[in-house]
Amino acid sequence: MEQTLSSSKTETLQTRAEAPDAGAAATTAHAPAGELSDADRARLSRPFNLPTPRGAALWVLVAVVLVWSGLGAGFNPDKLLSGVPNMANFLGRLFPPTFDKFDVIVKLLVENLQMAVVGTVLGALASLLLSFGAASNIAPRWIYTACRWVLNVLRSIPDLIFALMFVSAVGLGPFAGILAIVLGSVGSIGKIYAEAMESVQPGPVEALTAVGANKRQIVAYAVLPQAAPLLVSYTLLLFEGNVRGATILGLVGAGGIGLELTTAMRMYDYGHLCAIIISIIVLVTLIDRASAFIRAKLS
Repeated sequence: MEQTLSSSKTETLQTRAEAPDAGAAATTAHAPAGELSDADRARLSRPFNLPTPRGAALWVLVAVVLVWSGLGAGFNPDKLLSGVPNMANFLGRLFPPTFDKFDVIVKLLVENLQMAVVGTVLGALASLLLSFGAASNIAPRWIYTACRWVLNVLRSIPDLIFALMFVSAVGLGPFAGILAIVLGSVGSIGKIYAEAMESVQPGPVEALTAVGANKRQIVAYAVLPQAAPLLVSYTLLLFEGNVRGATILGLVGAGGIGLELTTAMRMYDYGHLCAIIISIIVLVTLIDRASAFIRAKLS
């Protein structure tokens, strides 16, 4: 009996003595799992890795499409280099700028800004309403398809076509430009709004759905709070683009400073043209800094 007890105690002590060694061995065995192997180190140390056959085929396809596009579009660096003296001559004629019509420039720039403000607000509201139907996580399939189709059509038509249409409908002036900016904004930003809503985290949406919330409640309390920062940022970018776009619309008589810009070019009034360009650059820069400040505060 005593021999049995002593042998049992000896086995127990041996087991306890071997246990730390086993744990250490296990620790040693698992330690390299978090480290890189020699093959991984060699692969990461190379500055350039050879692409896989599929990656090489993709790069070849991209190169072929790029060359095909350049040849079809008449891309010719030699013409650009030979035209550098002409560009320098044109830029030399712009200086010095003449600000003798600065009051006219300021008045038209203010009109430009007003057109962009009204067009952006109305366009953003219309885009927001349409984006609810264009978001796949909110709208039924048939509404989603119809809204996406409308956005595709609006995005396919240039703003100048809208401007010409509204100039023929309501006459020359900034009102036609505002209407063109509204439709152009819906086409360009409506899809982005919808994709911002589709990219929200599904957790809050699923939680509200589980407790029996309807679509309006899901949109108000789960989708919009998550997408709001992106929507505001995209709206500010839209406003910056509309300020520049309002200048282009003036070329067809839809208000803004574009008509004055075109007149200065046709009359070869280069000093006035340079003054207009400088004023536009200053306005766009100020708006860009203000929108960047607002986006920084929101983030």
